[in-house]
Amino acid sequence: MKKKSDSQKEFGYKLMRPFVTIKFKNKYHPVVFGKENIPEKGGIVVCGNHRHVDDQYNALIATKRVVHMLAKDEYFKGKKEWFYRMAGCIPVDRSIHDENAKSEAIEVLKNNEVIGIFPEGTVNRTNDIILPFKYGAVSFAKKTGAYIVPFTITGKYKLFRRSIKITYG
Repeated sequence: MKKKSDSQKEFGYKLMRPFVTIKFKNKYHPVVFGKENIPEKGGIVVCGNHRHVDDQYNALIATKRVVHMLAKDEYFKGKKEWFYRMAGCIPVDRSIHDENAKSEAIEVLKNNEVIGIFPEGTVNRTNDIILPFKYGAVSFAKKTGAYIVPFTITGKYKLFRRSIKITYG
């Protein structure tokens, strides 16, 4: 059963989604493949590689469902805290095994909703294709029976160019 605050988050997400989507698409012109692989119902863990601070918007533009992104708790301590809360993000203290974040993510999935996670745990600023994954995405799916929908982001974020491609598996 959804709490009042959950309904407010969903309202905030749906209110700001069109503006963020238009801004992101106009800024980067992403090409998205495999949107049909994201189920319209049920708990889902959307997860992929993390190359840029704007990667989370790729999940937002691929589905009309509310995606509760797991985000580092530093985002919830600044001027944009209101934005991340309104967007339904889940704050994660990456310095510990954050039980509050885990519980919130599991609750979202048990309510047949969507979480978004970057299993690398941070933006990959190395020349490696991908950093080693942490186990959160698999753990969440196993504990809740949610599906995992993987995605890859390739290319570099270049303003006003069709330079990134997102593929959902």
